[in-house]
Amino acid sequence: MKLASDVVGKWLSATGPEADVVVSTRVRLARNLSDVPFTHRARPSDHERTVEGVRWALSDAGYMTQGQFLDNEQLSEPHGQYLVERHLASPDFVASKAKRGLYVSKDETVSLMVNEEDHLRFQVMASGLDFPEAFTAAAALDEKLETQLQYAFSTEFGFLTACPTNLGTGMRASVLVHLPALVITREIEKVLRGAMHIGLAVRGLYGEGTETKGNFFQISNQKTVGQTEWEIIETIADISRQVIQYERKAREYLMNKLRVEVEDKVFRSFGLLRTARVLSSDEAINLIANLRLGVALGLVNEINLAEVTRLLILVRPANLQVMLGETLTAAERDERRATFVRETLVHP
Repeated sequence: MKLASDVVGKWLSATGPEADVVVSTRVRLARNLSDVPFTHRARPSDHERTVEGVRWALSDAGYMTQGQFLDNEQLSEPHGQYLVERHLASPDFVASKAKRGLYVSKDETVSLMVNEEDHLRFQVMASGLDFPEAFTAAAALDEKLETQLQYAFSTEFGFLTACPTNLGTGMRASVLVHLPALVITREIEKVLRGAMHIGLAVRGLYGEGTETKGNFFQISNQKTVGQTEWEIIETIADISRQVIQYERKAREYLMNKLRVEVEDKVFRSFGLLRTARVLSSDEAINLIANLRLGVALGLVNEINLAEVTRLLILVRPANLQVMLGETLTAAERDERRATFVRETLVHP
């Protein structure tokens, strides 16, 4: 079986460090322009001026040759939700009626939202636990844009943002981790409580306000002021390494003490995915997550870690429809999703 490498972003390639546990690393920076009111106070003409200013700055910095810039018309359904499912845009950004712009690099590692909560919110994602790669690329983009755009900055507070919790560095760093063994062994609450105890946030698959699916969790900083970017990154990287250790110990325990139960869970999921005629999005994600555990443990060899990780994106409603080039009802999606997954897993 083979999924084209350009079907989903490079950050889903499962080639980065600790990729069996850490799906991806993300560094996001919030910036505002000094001569434009914050997005929620700005006038339509301000929104348009901001979009054009950022578009020009990206072009001048050479980024337009590496990706594409989308405007309002290209952010409507289903493409807007398609971008949300790929972690390239936020639900609030897609739902907004204001003049907006979105830059996405060809490999989907870099994206920039214009006129979300802040004038600019840009992020870099990397495969596995790789903060150096993500932060270096984010800082490079930040520096190039700053040569063309005047940021709102205070010597006392740092970068000024619409939400006070983003003041200072304006940076949110996060990791998306897959922790099925900790969930099965019922140690997940204890481990994640430790992360929250030191001021980190633990959220669902799509960040704040979203539910946990497939035992995927997003761990990020809450504090952006009073620390340097690298101090924030080091804190999250340290706790991520601890979480990785806990998850791997739990996986070892499962294989030593509960191997039959784990194999049953993995192969039941694999069997359903290869034979089901109807699959909802949530059911598919949970089954694929179980299969991902089986691949990581070496129980399943018919599909590799990159392919099973990509499936998590491709089975989602908007991505499925865009991939198929059709607008489908919920029932039609469930049937076509099952067919797509079945054909992907059955045919070499």
